[in-house]
Parts: sequence; structure tokens; C-alpha cells
Amino acid sequence: QVHLVESGGGLVQTGASLTLSCAASGLTSNPFEMAWFRQAPGKDREFVASIRWTDDVTYYRDSVKGRFTISRDSAKIAVYLTMNTLKIEDTAGYYCGVAESRKGYDYWGQGTQVTVSS
Repeated sequence: QVHLVESGGGLVQTGASLTLSCAASGLTSNPFEMAWFRQAPGKDREFVASIRWTDDVTYYRDSVKGRFTISRDSAKIAVYLTMNTLKIEDTAGYYCGVAESRKGYDYWGQGTQVTVSS
């Protein structure tokens, strides 16, 4: 059984930094891709960043480019999201996802809350 465990969320002020972690267990092979999504109250879940396991190609939503960095640890099948210069609009539950193939995301973590205050 696959489990994803996220950690690292918290309450911070605008301009601060946080690093989120997501560790996967139970996978029988390396994933195709891992990603971070987020969901604010009353809004749909949205893509934040992804990293492809075979070649480290990364993608970001426009609003976080230059501020967020996704990275991975292949030895542990873990992914990280370093978030700098946090803004109030970054406030959301952040969820880690694993895609075993190009078809989409198969597994999700329970989420970690990030709250940015002024």
C-alpha cells in the first residue's frame, strides 16, 4: 500500500520561507513524476510544481515561478518544496501527489497547511 506523508507546513508572515517535505512508501518502482498541489478554502485544487523522476524536468505555475523550488531525493523517493517570499495568497493546504505514469496522479498525501499572515 502506498503512503505519502507531508510535513513542514505552518503559520508564517509574508516574506518568510518554508520547506515542505513529502516521503513516499510502498511504491514498487520509481514514479514517473511527483508534484505539489494546493487548495485554498472554497477553491479548486491547483497545480503548484512538479518534477519528473527520469530527468529532473520541473514545471511551476506562473504565480510561484522564481519563488518556489521543487526538488527530490531519489534514494528515499521524497520530494520537497522550498517556498520563499511567501505571500498571503499562498495560504492553502498543500498536497503531494505521485504519478506512476503519464496518465495522471495515482496517490495523494493527507496535506499540510500553510498559512501566511500579514
